[in-house]
Amino acid sequence: MDYDVIYIGSGNAAWQGGRFLRKEGLKILIIEESLYGGACANRGCNSKALLDAPYEIKALANNFEGVGKSGDFDVNWSDLMKYKRKRIAGMSVFLDGKFDEYGLDVAHGKGVILDEHTVQVADKKFTTDKIVICTGLKPVIPDIKGKEYLHDSTDFLDIEELPEHAIIIGAGFVGMEFASILAEAGKEADIIIRGNMALKYFHQPYVHNVIEILKEKGIRFHFNQTVKEIISNIEIDNPQERVLNVTSAQNSDEILRDPEAKVDNFAYENGFTVECESGLSLTGDYVIAAMGREANVEDIGLENVGLTYTKRGIKVNGHLQTEVPNIYASGDVADTGIAKLVTVAIHHSKYLAKELLGNADEITYPVVPAVAYTIPRIATVGVPAYVAEKSDEYDVHTIRYGRSYSLELKNDLTAEAKVIVDKDLQIVGAEIYAADAENVANMFAFIINKKITLEELDYMIYAFPSSSSVCLYKLHNIHYDL
Repeated sequence: MDYDVIYIGSGNAAWQGGRFLRKEGLKILIIEESLYGGACANRGCNSKALLDAPYEIKALANNFEGVGKSGDFDVNWSDLMKYKRKRIAGMSVFLDGKFDEYGLDVAHGKGVILDEHTVQVADKKFTTDKIVICTGLKPVIPDIKGKEYLHDSTDFLDIEELPEHAIIIGAGFVGMEFASILAEAGKEADIIIRGNMALKYFHQPYVHNVIEILKEKGIRFHFNQTVKEIISNIEIDNPQERVLNVTSAQNSDEILRDPEAKVDNFAYENGFTVECESGLSLTGDYVIAAMGREANVEDIGLENVGLTYTKRGIKVNGHLQTEVPNIYASGDVADTGIAKLVTVAIHHSKYLAKELLGNADEITYPVVPAVAYTIPRIATVGVPAYVAEKSDEYDVHTIRYGRSYSLELKNDLTAEAKVIVDKDLQIVGAEIYAADAENVANMFAFIINKKITLEELDYMIYAFPSSSSVCLYKLHNIHYDL
């Protein structure tokens, strides 16, 4: 055999564990047809975090409107995008260097499984003892008329200028997070949702809070709608014959007199129209498909070894093993029933290193915090509130720590958490709605995983002021009142 293990894909689901296998003397090959590091490093998490941050700061600054804020904090998207491209461009190069440092071989191209022990890249064939599929997910593009006019998350995260009026199909992570950026940038958007819920895996009262904030800032929501067609509107060469989409009455006469005049709060309706089955028709200048992600496994040779898959991925057992004993799946492409997050992909990869060395029982998972990076953030970890509220096994306590500690939380008056405890007063879950919900969620993940009791939390001394400390101090009430 040429290799002990071949990874198809180079993201966190692959190299995080591959480096440990190499350290133990195994020969490893990583195959990548695009940029080293996969979607999160190059087209997802990192780009979103970088582009979102200034708008998060802008929203935080607005907490001081009327109590010290002077002037406006504006974000120059063009400059921000240049910075993003510069930073992200280095990620793949950096990882290429790390792979070399770890002693991991790489092959650039599409990896196709020929049989249980052979993978082909271009005109080269590599043999291996074990194969690990780490190809991740890809955006869902609906099979509708005009689908060629849709943009996915990769497109939006590399767009030259923000659209004046976007139409977003879907209200999951991508749709709602992009809507928050557009709202803070002063742009318009229509969000089309097939069902009656946005961010359906998150605490709905907190989701509704975010929706109301977005509505106030020019984002419209259309529930229970199914898109049937996207139409590219006809562009008329004569500017005077163009139809204006007037978003403000200011300077309208000037525009009509001088069709070449450039005024930011006007946009020509020569973009796209989205038609829904109900008859709803929406027009905007940019249409985003944010309908989730599906397994990225087309044309990698699964049929050659008899493997099947669904949109959720390749079915695996408790050892991340597929129906073919020496072929495994790791990360988002593995259908495990666990949230498809980069943190879970890292967990898979590290587990597989032990599994492939023969040192692992079935995989187990700690509680997994998930965050919607809307503005403000929403997070969930452990037993969700909607489960606890329907069960006699739990109690749900609301901790309005923003209202009590607004001075310490940079005037974040609405920061709140719902803490779920069992009958032994052990914290088993939390829902968080706050500017820094991600950090509070990590705190609760630690508490839940380590089974730290309320009494132990009450004994500890924390750095103050901080969002974690004020939330923890409010937990004292549960300890003392029950």
